[in-house]
Amino acid sequence: MKAFPAVVASFLETRTSRTNLLALVKLLAVLFALVTIYSIGFHYLMALEGQEHTWMTGLYWTLTVMSTLGFGDITFHTDLGRGFSLIVLGTGVVFLLVLLPFTFIEFFYAPWMRAQAQGRAPRELPMGTKGHILLTQLGPITKYLIKLLTKHRHPYYIMAPTLVEAMELHDQNLPVVVGEFNDPETYRRLRVNDAAMVVTTRSDVVNTNVTFTARETAPDIPIVATSMTESSRDALELAGATRVLRLELMMGQALSRRVIDRDASAHLIGELDGLHIAEASVGGTSLVGKNIATSGLRDDAGVSVVGLWERGNFLPAGPETEIGGHTVLVLAGTPEQIERYNQKMAQTERGESRVVIVGSGRVGRATAEALDERKIEWKMVEKIEARVTDPEKAIIGDASELDVIVASGMRESSTVIITTHDDDLNIFLTILYRRLRPNIQIICRCTNELNVSTLHRAGADLVLSYASMAANSIFNELRSSDALLLAEGVNVFTVIVPPSLEDLTIAKSGVRSETGCTVIALEIDGRRNVNPPPETILEGKATMVLVGNLDAEEKFMNEFVRTSH
Repeated sequence: MKAFPAVVASFLETRTSRTNLLALVKLLAVLFALVTIYSIGFHYLMALEGQEHTWMTGLYWTLTVMSTLGFGDITFHTDLGRGFSLIVLGTGVVFLLVLLPFTFIEFFYAPWMRAQAQGRAPRELPMGTKGHILLTQLGPITKYLIKLLTKHRHPYYIMAPTLVEAMELHDQNLPVVVGEFNDPETYRRLRVNDAAMVVTTRSDVVNTNVTFTARETAPDIPIVATSMTESSRDALELAGATRVLRLELMMGQALSRRVIDRDASAHLIGELDGLHIAEASVGGTSLVGKNIATSGLRDDAGVSVVGLWERGNFLPAGPETEIGGHTVLVLAGTPEQIERYNQKMAQTERGESRVVIVGSGRVGRATAEALDERKIEWKMVEKIEARVTDPEKAIIGDASELDVIVASGMRESSTVIITTHDDDLNIFLTILYRRLRPNIQIICRCTNELNVSTLHRAGADLVLSYASMAANSIFNELRSSDALLLAEGVNVFTVIVPPSLEDLTIAKSGVRSETGCTVIALEIDGRRNVNPPPETILEGKATMVLVGNLDAEEKFMNEFVRTSH
């Protein structure tokens, strides 16, 4: 019942609804007048035939005839009376069986149902709403972003331009609001000036429209938009976007960075106030077969191994953690410490890499450009010749056919990178290539986060998710300087030493053993101690820099921070 006034208000808020309701009232008035006239006529004609009936009987007879229910207890005996009955019957068929049902459904019932739907999908957020994130679409990127927002208790709303789209989202129990993207009033109703961020991931044209209108309404709101082309990126920046994500370039650089090459150096993947986080593949180096304690990395280079990737899974690194041939280390340290690691690895001799890129779309071309920067040789396989930009390095044909595979040089290559946007095709090719070359490094792009585990089971050594990469970048923009969510779910975050940990050493605090987080730096009075030794005391009011996956961060907050308040 509480929603009834809102439904009525929504029903009457448009001029069309009010006009339709007036038309329905007029029709009912005409029908009432006809019933009255026919009841009077009934009495007059019955009197001519010498029959006496009450006014209630006249009303009863009129409605019975007009509704075609039939009668037998009250009849006319003259042709005049029977002719009158035919007129009443014909009028009833037209009004009660045709006009009234159609008018009622078209002018009242359907608008009323739409008004009820609009009541479930509001056009305005309540007064006092603040700190929320406005999304323009529910897609692979925003689905992953919603997981992050939910885990970290950030309120969000999805904007839908049509009621149909809004109701589909509402049926999924998602917070949705209805509004046109190009209407400034929409953003005012959604409290955009009090929002934390606007995220638009639709087409480049729509993203530009959203950015321009939102910026016009809220000059200071952070706006993150995705872009597929360089020209669109320029348009989005001119429209007022705070951050424009060229996802294909980001994906291409990430894919190329994971290729095992003679260069065994670490590659920077994130920075938090001067603290560098880097990744390093160790295949073919002297580190393979050792554990973290015997690797000598901390003593020789000063870097801290905060975790490692094994077939797509991030694992916390302990002293006894063994380093395998396909392990990718996640390192933390100052720029100088990362450089010392690179100098140590420069002594490693690994074979030259030859890469086959499957797919010459935007991601495939971006990957090729990134490989050129690393001076790694590559060949590209593409089914559609028009997509090829460098014919001398391309093989035209179906990447699943044996003659195309042979022509691409995959039998002699060290790595194959699958970049198509079709996850099902990527799974198929991964299975095929793993059977043909059991020892080749297979790196795969994935569009839908749900297919990451399937690609790993199919035989991929590394899978990079389009959705998680973009969502992580957006989440980093939201959290600004207090945290860094890396491309594959590793979270670097800062927190003041909670009272429950004050005056304990890092070793005795149980931070790593109980939560999986690793303390990679301590800062107090402007002095930063990077990779502090286990015997370092956690002083009160010091800032801790920790690294771990999202589950580890949640455990830390629940175990030490929230229990201290």
